[in-house]
Amino acid sequence: MIEIRVLSGGAAAGVVQGIQENFENTHQCKINGTFSAVGAMRDLVLKGEPCDLVILSKSLVNELVVSGHVDANSVRSLGIVPTGIAIPSKRTSPSPKIKTVDELKEAFRSAPALYFPDMEKSTAGIHFMKVMKTLGLDQELASRFKSFPNGATAMAQMALDPDTNVIGGTQTTEINICPGVDLIGLLPQELELNTDYTLGICKSSKNPEMSKKLADILVGEQSIQIRQSIGYIV
Repeated sequence: MIEIRVLSGGAAAGVVQGIQENFENTHQCKINGTFSAVGAMRDLVLKGEPCDLVILSKSLVNELVVSGHVDANSVRSLGIVPTGIAIPSKRTSPSPKIKTVDELKEAFRSAPALYFPDMEKSTAGIHFMKVMKTLGLDQELASRFKSFPNGATAMAQMALDPDTNVIGGTQTTEINICPGVDLIGLLPQELELNTDYTLGICKSSKNPEMSKKLADILVGEQSIQIRQSIGYIV
């Protein structure tokens, strides 16, 4: 059976998984997807990890084109993913206000723990560290940071925290597919991050034709409803 290996940022997990069963049944193949911080996925490609299709931020896919790992003619966008703030669904106190910079700063300060994806290799995690520095909270709240390999893991762990007043942030697509957490809003405009998630077929792909069929669906009409439902702006 043909296997398509996908290395992807967590923001695209819901899209791939949303079309996976139907695609596998239709084409009698298997999609083997790994979803984590985009920087970590980029590093795997550079180290020679077998891969047919990558889905990363546009800038990192372009890097892999320049390095000769991704076919430039295969590069296409899935859409834009905003970055948002989440709280545990079981929280009983009012949701913190986050519409303004001052409100967001107070929300972070009031939380006993803050959950984020990898603050060195993930798109959202890197940005949240910049936000913390901009707000002057990177040192003050450093002991409360809870960082995980990707946004999905960070949100899942936040959902398990017995203290329901915790808060976290990552890309909306990771928040919306995670049970036990609720998206309460996007970052204020001055601090917003909207990421263009882009796919490309690896030049080392053992199944380029099947990979193209998968790519066509991921960026095409068949997946628009899925993408929009989890937070993509298409």
